[in-house]
Amino acid sequence: MSSAIRTEHLSKIYPGSASRTPALADLTLDVPAGRVFGVIGRNGAGKTTFVRIAATQLELTSGRAEVLGYDVMTQARDVRVRIACVPQESRPLYFLNVEEVVYLYLKLRGLDHAEARRRTTEALDELSLTEYRRRPVQRLSGGLRRRTLCAMVLASDADVLFLDEPTTGLDPIARRQVWDAIRRATKEQRTILLTTHYLDEAEALSARLALFERGRLALSGTPEDLRARVRYPFRVTIQGAYSAEELTSYGRLTPIEGGALVFAREPEARELARRALERGQRVSMGPVTLEDIFLEVVGRAIDEETPPAEAEA
Repeated sequence: MSSAIRTEHLSKIYPGSASRTPALADLTLDVPAGRVFGVIGRNGAGKTTFVRIAATQLELTSGRAEVLGYDVMTQARDVRVRIACVPQESRPLYFLNVEEVVYLYLKLRGLDHAEARRRTTEALDELSLTEYRRRPVQRLSGGLRRRTLCAMVLASDADVLFLDEPTTGLDPIARRQVWDAIRRATKEQRTILLTTHYLDEAEALSARLALFERGRLALSGTPEDLRARVRYPFRVTIQGAYSAEELTSYGRLTPIEGGALVFAREPEARELARRALERGQRVSMGPVTLEDIFLEVVGRAIDEETPPAEAEA
């Protein structure tokens, strides 16, 4: 499978950083073409720095990065005509209405009038923005502005789309609409680099994942690959009284309200679930979640921020 994005020993240290702690450190990564590649990590882990470098918005300190075979430093113009990006803190032009934002962006990318109109109409419909198409951006809520940016980029003809936390601030229905639009884009064999701290989003959309922690690559692979690398790949939730001593013989115990959560290997998980059912207790069993994997690898929850080594915001 060909690569859409490749980095070799990529590092970034922001000028003026008192600690000289790298925002990215020795990052070697291969993003396959035509898929959604998810980058997960806590705030400050280096996700946005990586996106900004790959999208030619930020210079790297050392190493190398390529997009579609073009060097982001020496061939930035060739990269830019082939990508589209929703930055984390971007804002659409306030003096335009929703339809104009999308249409003019497509015209600036070189699409003819008919194609730009067609793509604009489809994108607004897909993200439920048609009823707002004449509304000035300055009168939109933050969530609607974010959806407008997503519509703009997803409607483009770019080969590689950078979506930096695109669903932040969206309600659950709007999030699902963005997910559907992302899935449609991959059917067109386009590559999407998705950064997110919503682990359900990363798992639902991504063919492959990379976990960043403190500017370094902690894990990468398919969601199944990541599950296989944890010590206990199954979780058993038990509602009811059970002694801690007995549960720890099956795996790692985490007390929860009204019961216990046990991480175990598959044979022990099945045995524990069977015994708990025989005692008449409520039981659920399944593979570990991405949240579980993150906690095991990183040791902290994803919503705990990394001490800042960079100006990602």
